[in-house]
Amino acid sequence: MLFKKINAILLKGHERSIKAKKNILASIIIKGLSIAISLVIVPLTINYIKPSGYGIWLTLNSIVAWLSFFDIGLTQGLRNKFAEAKAKNEDTIVQVYVSTTYALLSIIFISIWLLFIFCNNYINWSRIINVSDNMQSEVSILTTIVFTYFCISFVLKIITTILFADQKPAKASFVDLLGQVLSLIFILFLVKTTKGSLIKLGIALCVSPILVLAGANILLFRNAYKKYRPTISKVNFSYAKNLFNVGLIFFLIQFAGIVQFQTANIIIARNFSIDDVTSYNIVYKYFGILFMIFTIFLTPFWSASTEAYQKNDIQWIKNGIKKYNQLNLLLILIGLIMLIFSSTAYRLWLGEGKVDILFSLSSWGLLYFSISIFAAKYVNFLNGISALRIQFLSSIISPFLYVVIAFVLIKHYQMGVNSLFIAAIISNFNGFLLAPLQYYQIIIKKKNGIWTK
Repeated sequence: MLFKKINAILLKGHERSIKAKKNILASIIIKGLSIAISLVIVPLTINYIKPSGYGIWLTLNSIVAWLSFFDIGLTQGLRNKFAEAKAKNEDTIVQVYVSTTYALLSIIFISIWLLFIFCNNYINWSRIINVSDNMQSEVSILTTIVFTYFCISFVLKIITTILFADQKPAKASFVDLLGQVLSLIFILFLVKTTKGSLIKLGIALCVSPILVLAGANILLFRNAYKKYRPTISKVNFSYAKNLFNVGLIFFLIQFAGIVQFQTANIIIARNFSIDDVTSYNIVYKYFGILFMIFTIFLTPFWSASTEAYQKNDIQWIKNGIKKYNQLNLLLILIGLIMLIFSSTAYRLWLGEGKVDILFSLSSWGLLYFSISIFAAKYVNFLNGISALRIQFLSSIISPFLYVVIAFVLIKHYQMGVNSLFIAAIISNFNGFLLAPLQYYQIIIKKKNGIWTK
């Protein structure tokens, strides 16, 4: 009986809505497992390499994550171009876009990797992340492992971009889940059989997702996406211009995000301690669960809104935003309950006395994610219809605003690690102010001009 009711709900509405609801249901299950695994991995990792070691791992990941800067927005450009061409049944054009993206990113990241291998011998990583000099060799090797992983994964992750563009986010999440499961298995093996080692941990956490992504590329391009399979003969760099036209704007917006989200660990490590990096990230992961839940429901909206806007189905977009606002309020209420019981949750999750986290840090973490959730639905819609001009202009200002506010709060107002959350909130003015205004002008007032560019 329950199954029939669920099935009736899933099959009700527009074809686009049915596809979205099916993906959301599947994603709830997949993301639920993913969240559970990520929560298990954190205490296992902390116990294996101690809080300071975990802080080093997080800081290095933040530094290397700047590699996404060199994606130049190509994958986001592919996402929109794939959706547009597929909606017009232009399969050959889709294959050209896919092949060209694989070729361009392969060239970019092979070049970057070779340059890094040459330069790494001259970089003092222990000084950069503020740890003792006797760890220089270990940290240098770990950085090489993480850097290599990021270069390979950026090319292989094109397959998940295609899944998102094809309105199949649940399958993309399933690929990520398999990588997490394999990582958990490797970590459990390390915990049981070896002493704490940053290098062994790095290998376990980096090799796992690469194996899964490689498998996903082979499997999907042999079956479901055989007609889009990348081939050398279909590489056409003249199509790169179309990818860059949208992708370059995404790239600059992405750069702003990297500054805001990836420099936090570096700023904390330089101004406080590696242990504070761990505390900040525990709060980020804890309240980040709210954002992950919201993302499960929101992810199909990007490519679905591309299709809906192309077909002038404005009412569908309005209904979507209304439902996301209702979910937004529910998640804020859940977040307040999480805040009240945060100390107990940290203790049960990590163990007694493992990490000391102030209530104020948790409060700012909740506020940050509450605002991020509010902003995400509007930004997601605007990304889907490539209305990026205002977001692009904002992204020029926001990274500098973030860094300046963070240092002012740290140096002059002694706000501690809280400064990073406060700076992130203020610098996200596009998300909580401009993006909702832009949505209103496009959908409600039906205006064009700068609003739709």
